[in-house]
Amino acid sequence: MQILIAEDDAVSRLVLSATLKKMGHEVKTTSSGGEAWAALNEMHCPLLISDWMMPDIDGLELCRRVRALHDEGRRGAPYTYIILLTALAGKTNYLGAMDAGADDFITKPFDADQLAARLRVAERILALHQSLRDQARIDALTGLSNRADILDCLRQEIERAARQSSSVGVILADLDRFKSINDTHGHEAGDDVLREAALRMKGSLRPYDHIGRYGGEEFLMVVPNCGPSEAAIVAERVRHSLSASPIEACRKELLVTGSLGVSCNHVMISPDGKSQKPDVAALVRQADHALYRAKNSGRNRVVIFDEPQN
Repeated sequence: MQILIAEDDAVSRLVLSATLKKMGHEVKTTSSGGEAWAALNEMHCPLLISDWMMPDIDGLELCRRVRALHDEGRRGAPYTYIILLTALAGKTNYLGAMDAGADDFITKPFDADQLAARLRVAERILALHQSLRDQARIDALTGLSNRADILDCLRQEIERAARQSSSVGVILADLDRFKSINDTHGHEAGDDVLREAALRMKGSLRPYDHIGRYGGEEFLMVVPNCGPSEAAIVAERVRHSLSASPIEACRKELLVTGSLGVSCNHVMISPDGKSQKPDVAALVRQADHALYRAKNSGRNRVVIFDEPQN
């Protein structure tokens, strides 16, 4: 497990680091709360062991900052388990540590066996946190991001694009005549189609693209650094992956096609015809308009949102 140490005493830092490495953990050391805070902003570390009393940022303030960072709602932000090291004693201090966001504490000088036991508990709790995160973010049927997670991803990509003056494309895909598959072959076959379609679409995307199940038979894709034409190329690749070969569902081979609408943060026009700051709702709405045109134009095609035609 990756462990970050924040300890201003050089001897204590060296002893703790050596003990953790001997236990098989990957350890990064910092000599102050400020240095640890900077490290946590650059990388995620599942476990932080921090001294309570330190200059600049002490252990309690570091706890508060870590918890605030997690509570900001970073997409999929994993939990950081915090153990405070202290020579202090007293019920008030322990409760203060918990109120600040600490998960556990160890008094100094620490006992190696006690430390190992505390780390075992930490690993169990982190595993439970990960399981809960996955349940909250993942669509159970397809294994893709669920609606809330993919929309959060889009929000973050819009913010990133604004900072970097770059583009982000949105693709909304709908499986054509999916209701007839359920009606004719049953919902089990429909589930098979959704699972296989999800695999094909995900496999058609670039490694840094994102896809989630938006609802029913609709899938939302977020394609960073893509203008309308580049996003349409990705969408066409996705469309072809669906129709290239039949999908096996309940021992039947079914021909499945998809219609896709594309929007981009470069084309942001409000209903009154004025330009507007890109946001999640607007980009999805425009992709949905393009998808509607694709459906009305015969299905199994890609349409790019274009304000003059809507």
